[in-house]
Amino acid sequence: MAAFRNTTPLIALDAVAIDTETTGLEPTKARVVEIAAIRLANGRLDTAEPFRRLIQPGEAIPAAATQIHGIDAAAVADAPTFAEVWDGFSAHVSNMVVIGHTLGFDLAVLKRECERAGIAWRPVVSLDIRLLAQVAEPQLAGYALEDLAAWLGIEIGARHSALGDANAAGRIFCALVPKLRDRGVRTFAEAISALQALIPVLDRQHRAGWHDVVVPVPADRPVERIDAYPYRQSVGRLMTSLARSVRSETSIGAALRLMASEQISSLFVAGADDRNPLRPEEAGIITERDVLRAISSHGAAALDRPVAQVMSRPLMTIPARAPAYLAIGRMNRLRIRHLGVTDDAGQVVGALSARDLLRLRAEGALELGDQIDQANDVHELARAWAKLAPVASALIGEGLSGRDVAAVVSHQVGELTRRCCVLAEQILKASGQGDPPCSYAFVVLGSAGRGESLLAMDQDNALVFADGAPEGADRWFEALATRVADLLHEVGVPYCKGGVMAKNPQWRGSLTQWRGRIDDWIRRSNPLDLMSLDIFFDLCGVHGDAGLADALWRGAFDVARGNAGFAKLLIEAAGAVEPARNWFGGFKTEQGRIDLKRAGLFGIVSTVRALAICHHVVVHSTPARLGGIENLELGGEQDLDALIEAHGTFLDLILGQQLEDLERGRPPSNAVDVKRLARKDRHRLDAAFRTVEPLEELAHDLLFGN
Repeated sequence: MAAFRNTTPLIALDAVAIDTETTGLEPTKARVVEIAAIRLANGRLDTAEPFRRLIQPGEAIPAAATQIHGIDAAAVADAPTFAEVWDGFSAHVSNMVVIGHTLGFDLAVLKRECERAGIAWRPVVSLDIRLLAQVAEPQLAGYALEDLAAWLGIEIGARHSALGDANAAGRIFCALVPKLRDRGVRTFAEAISALQALIPVLDRQHRAGWHDVVVPVPADRPVERIDAYPYRQSVGRLMTSLARSVRSETSIGAALRLMASEQISSLFVAGADDRNPLRPEEAGIITERDVLRAISSHGAAALDRPVAQVMSRPLMTIPARAPAYLAIGRMNRLRIRHLGVTDDAGQVVGALSARDLLRLRAEGALELGDQIDQANDVHELARAWAKLAPVASALIGEGLSGRDVAAVVSHQVGELTRRCCVLAEQILKASGQGDPPCSYAFVVLGSAGRGESLLAMDQDNALVFADGAPEGADRWFEALATRVADLLHEVGVPYCKGGVMAKNPQWRGSLTQWRGRIDDWIRRSNPLDLMSLDIFFDLCGVHGDAGLADALWRGAFDVARGNAGFAKLLIEAAGAVEPARNWFGGFKTEQGRIDLKRAGLFGIVSTVRALAICHHVVVHSTPARLGGIENLELGGEQDLDALIEAHGTFLDLILGQQLEDLERGRPPSNAVDVKRLARKDRHRLDAAFRTVEPLEELAHDLLFGN
């Protein structure tokens, strides 16, 4: 199994840096006298167990070569042959991306040595740091190992030894990753795609007899088959029991009788005061298995003991709105059979058992969300995040719609953002800046808040903290939000080009400050001031005090209720839908593609959001908003249903194109190659464009009446 995927971020790549020292510089004649390899695990150099061997070349070592690397006949007199070393080296680099400097030379020499020894040569997947540096900084004066080290501030040790140069190559690669990210090169496939553009350099290497180091990206191994059902269902819909609790001094026997009478397999354990509602940090849990273990150890006398002696604490929980696959992954990791289920306020409202999930199959891909939840640094986060696109592809293969997959992607954006908040809090505390100065909520906006994110995403987030915060609280929240933005950017969710991020002052504040801003937006109603502000109404809390986030979101809808003028300005600020069909009914393309977000999706989303704001349809997703408008009997059922269908069509086609682009090493975008569409999808697209063409007139009618 390969230790990478095309979508693997370079920051989380498993690889091995190699180098050779040889008898000369002619790849068809040079013999290896030293070989070394050092691994990179999850994007970090692992110096614990490097591979390094001297090799008897079977011929004299020229003095000129010895002068460079210091290896002479005496040094290799008792060294093994290449054939004797190869198996150990091959095992060290097997199924790994190979990294090196001027790697084409090394690979050409190794291939020739294998041929001499009668060893079958297996092509390797590789990245040359010299070439990557030319992508990262095309104007650099030189690209020798010393030049790159000086540019990146890396000190090289043991130069012209195989291990020293392999170590330097690994360190330079790690330092190049953020430089490449700034050039839009984040993943393995994107790196290969960028290198393929260096045609003159590659031609020179080929003429010199070097091995080809830039080969087409190999096809990813498909993700194991995914049962789509856990991705469709929420925990709240699957849990079969409400929150039943007993006090800590309740006897085990009494708890067992209650479980039997209620036909449940667990009970929550509250404190002595039996506090209600139950909060996870104050609760424990006792299960049927806990009772059986107690009886096995102490006999019938165990039934008289208090449940506090056998309960488990802390109580492991999961939100009711979380998808079922996240619960499966969490139970698998923790090796438990019960989870507490919490509402948006963080209070325990029910229990989810393994029995509730028996009808769901837990495949490996279901662990995605839980791996994000357990990641301890940016490398682990990036590695988990890299699984999102393959999982999305597998779900499409299982028949889920683009809308269904967008809900999964959105949930993972929220989970990733939440985990970045947790890590940022830890970083601030470790640096002496302490805990949060007051309660707060970190929220996502836009498509992530609506549950409609696809794979070409950037950051849209905000922060609200409690009124009465101590002096200087905003400085702490600024530091937190900056850390969160940096972590998200490194993992693969870029900074928002429009600046809609909590690290910027206008996107964070106290609840009172936010309410003042909302009043100001609606009172001034200036289109220039409303740019990017409409996505605020998609707000969804992902970390911290969920009550603060919910109060802010609902309060905004309350203030804007019935204000058709404000809603009209929101639509105007978003801009008109760009016509996608020409006078003859054909598609208007640029380089064979149509940006379906500009040409249709964004118009539907922004128009429907403005209508929901005006008519007080307080829900998040675009289809739910259209359903609410329909329930108010504000428009024709046929027109509104057509918008739902068109919205789904755009999501389907954009997602399909993004997955194909990612596989080929292209950054995902919203521009779809029309020629690649099947006939039925072209018909769907044409119908969707026909639906959005009269969108402006429809919006006017629904705001102001016919």
